Amino acid sequence: MRITITECDHDSFAPEMAVARGAGADFVVAQSTDAATLVAACADAEAILVQYASITAEVMDALPALKVIGRYGVGVDSVDVPAATARGIAVCNVPDYGTEAVSDHAIALALSVARGIPRLDRGMRAGSFDLAVVRPLYQTTSRVFGIIGMGLIGSATARKAAGLGYEVIGYDVRAEPGAATFRGFPAVTLDELLERSQVVSMHTPLTEETRNLIGAPELARMRTDAIIVNTSRGGVIRTDALVDALRSGAIAGAGIDVHETEPLPAGHALMDFDNVVLTPHLAWYSEESYVELKRRTIENVVEVCAGRPPRNILNPEVLGTPGRNAQFALTTGA
Repeated sequence: MRITITECDHDSFAPEMAVARGAGADFVVAQSTDAATLVAACADAEAILVQYASITAEVMDALPALKVIGRYGVGVDSVDVPAATARGIAVCNVPDYGTEAVSDHAIALALSVARGIPRLDRGMRAGSFDLAVVRPLYQTTSRVFGIIGMGLIGSATARKAAGLGYEVIGYDVRAEPGAATFRGFPAVTLDELLERSQVVSMHTPLTEETRNLIGAPELARMRTDAIIVNTSRGGVIRTDALVDALRSGAIAGAGIDVHETEPLPAGHALMDFDNVVLTPHLAWYSEESYVELKRRTIENVVEVCAGRPPRNILNPEVLGTPGRNAQFALTTGA
């Protein structure tokens, strides 16, 4: 069994190496910069572990030994899952490893922006002790916290926001507004959530349905004293529309961990605002979640290569198929 990491910015691969040794697998760490170097590095791999690389149908066709793709994280928008399914290649992720870390970070961003912490910090460093720069400030018990996407992370964020005294409401494409609750929190329409919430926190995967979910019309529906927080995927918010809303004062601020272009380019317009808190796509990180992510990502692919069902798989229909080439022929009619 040969397992290759396509590229990854982690500082250690000890958890992966330990799992690979236990499975008797060859383990290779590559740092591919484009499709050509990725294919060259993974030529003989039965399994690949992917952080940011784009795994297209063309890449899969160039890797004839490939049986399984393991994604470091929850989202798999960089992997062509239908193409993998057509070729009998399993796609695995780790959908629940960072629930507590991401929800902690969402709350931290919300409170930092709502309490004006960055402005106050910068003012003190410049010798100012003026409260006026952050007025008005409000306590959490008088505010509404709206969550878009009430899955594991959204629900954990809801629990923590409620513990701080917020009134919590949620929107999810799976739920009928007014007729469902998420662990006790009411489901509302997207329009109602935007119109009522002083905090709007994004917790949706990036799909064709959620791409640009929040654009100029949605931002215009928000309250002028509202802030928006995004720890999900950069593509669910139109960045240009967010910049326009901040410039015009249509919303009060933002806390953004994920960006449409990563890393966020130096001098980006979002960096001009002192009512915006930016972090570099690290909401997922805690010491506990870091090790769990690494271990479970490689455990998933080891299980597939060994002919066993993994803990997490997005296309379980490929398991037990008559082989990659036969499955591709059956699916495509080739």
